[in-house]
Amino acid sequence: MNQILFQIIFLLSKLPFKILYFISDFIFFIIYYVIRYRKKVVLENLKNSFPEKSDQEIKNISKKFYHNFSDYIVETLKAFTISDESLHQRVQHINLEVFSESQKKQKNVMMLSGHVFNWEWFNSLATIIPQEKCFPIYRKMQNPFWEEKIKKIRSRYGNEALEADDVMKHILRNPNDGNSVYMFVADQTPHISMVNFGLKFLNQKTPVFVGYDRLSGRMNVTFVYCEMEKIKRGHYRVTYHEITPTNQKFEPYEVVKKFHQNLEKTINKNPDNWLWSHRKWKYKDAIKHFDE
Repeated sequence: MNQILFQIIFLLSKLPFKILYFISDFIFFIIYYVIRYRKKVVLENLKNSFPEKSDQEIKNISKKFYHNFSDYIVETLKAFTISDESLHQRVQHINLEVFSESQKKQKNVMMLSGHVFNWEWFNSLATIIPQEKCFPIYRKMQNPFWEEKIKKIRSRYGNEALEADDVMKHILRNPNDGNSVYMFVADQTPHISMVNFGLKFLNQKTPVFVGYDRLSGRMNVTFVYCEMEKIKRGHYRVTYHEITPTNQKFEPYEVVKKFHQNLEKTINKNPDNWLWSHRKWKYKDAIKHFDE
């Protein structure tokens, strides 16, 4: 059954974008009006994040989010077969100098992005930066068949996808010589057993993943925030900003705080372009250390 479904997905991915976005419009109608996918979660997240906005404004953002989410679904399907040339035409990469400078300084790069659409299209970056090795970080799936297929998508363009549980060991063993880039989607919600540190994010007490922050005190690496913007349907712009310490060295949790400050600014610019359907705040009461 998995193989049959994959063959259908593979064939769909070969369709031109014009048809795929027609399918996206149909998906939007189904998830927004028919099954109302996580609508309560989305509205609650938006209301808590933007208490100053009216109910109508919240509803408008919600509706646009579902449009973007539907586009994300078909764009992820397209990732199976999209050509390098097509992806480079659809994703602009701004301020690539940060990668060249890091290589000159012999410092590996830790890229930090959020669940801003479409984060799945970062992978082609590996073909246009000087670093020899790029490692997208992903969460292992329960189904081995789909685990292999999703890993294959993220390992295109010469990337080597790493499972999240293995990444720290890999980073510490890999030479810090400026020739490696690690791609984190850094606004993941930690499991309740791993909730320790929290901060104020989008007007809410928020548990945050801090694994990458620990590297700031152990290794001399370059942290880069990836500011993703949707220019128009199927076209994106990513601007890369180096995250630097306030003083000579990073303080504990400084990287994670600055990442979330940058991400909040990105979300405030285009609030419909972030993944509001995930339960970001479900473990907020488990936070042990909170930074106001």
